[in-house]
Amino acid sequence: MAQRFGGKYSPQPDDNPTDTTMPARGSFRGAKRTRAGGRVNLLFLAPLPLAIAGFTSDPGGLAMYLGAMGLLELAAWMTREGILAHEAYDARRVARRPGFPRKMAGSALTGLGLALAGLAGAGPMAALIFAVLGAGLHSFAFGLDPLTDKGMEGVDSFQTDRVARAVAQAEAHLAAMSDAIKRAGDRQVEARVERFQVTVRDMLRTVEDDPRDLTAAKRYMGVYLMGARDATVKFADIYARNQDRGARSDYMMLLTDLEENFTAKTRKLLLDNNSDLEIEISVLRDRLSREGVHLTPNSTE
Repeated sequence: MAQRFGGKYSPQPDDNPTDTTMPARGSFRGAKRTRAGGRVNLLFLAPLPLAIAGFTSDPGGLAMYLGAMGLLELAAWMTREGILAHEAYDARRVARRPGFPRKMAGSALTGLGLALAGLAGAGPMAALIFAVLGAGLHSFAFGLDPLTDKGMEGVDSFQTDRVARAVAQAEAHLAAMSDAIKRAGDRQVEARVERFQVTVRDMLRTVEDDPRDLTAAKRYMGVYLMGARDATVKFADIYARNQDRGARSDYMMLLTDLEENFTAKTRKLLLDNNSDLEIEISVLRDRLSREGVHLTPNSTE
């Protein structure tokens, strides 16, 4: 007969093995690898040799080299933030363009930083060449920021602003949950929180797609999510102190209950949206029928 071996560092079975109400969903469902990785990290390291060149030159050269290094480090930071903002823009069907073009600012700062380094080391002509090549290659490598809104045609800007604020608040609660649960030191619980967050983000994307759903979902995105955040903070503090298995089991069950409710609410929002579409189609068919136009299901006219 097979025997299960386990220990301190072995994965533990779920505290609720009989729970079959929720389908298995990976915590990384829909996740994409961020582009703010290796190439951007290299931008932070590339300017460091300028410090060596600065400390081996006269005081004027030192100031120029250190200024160039500072501009290039700032350009690297702006580029990373711009890439993250661009990824958030791409992840949504309805989104406003970033308020500040960070990647283009990174290109401009890169050109300025290289121009200052060239001026310190080789003169004005080299500075001009470095500025043009640096800014151009940076733009070619990392692209431009989104310059237009996406999916905003015919959408009430006031409603989308309300949705944007509600989603930002919900994302702040989710970020607080992620930070708090790390204190518990339990990877399985962290994965369970990540799975719950995937469910919550399904609702957030649904509301973003149809801002009219905000009223129906506002309690979930605000009160319930704030309660989940507070419960996570309290659980993490308790579990980090005494590894209370009872508290762990109660917290996992709370996440299951919340996930079921968020999933059910999201499905209801989608069904309501489908009902709205069916009503619009029915009204249009009635109007066409009164005008003497008869449509069949296979009609292509």
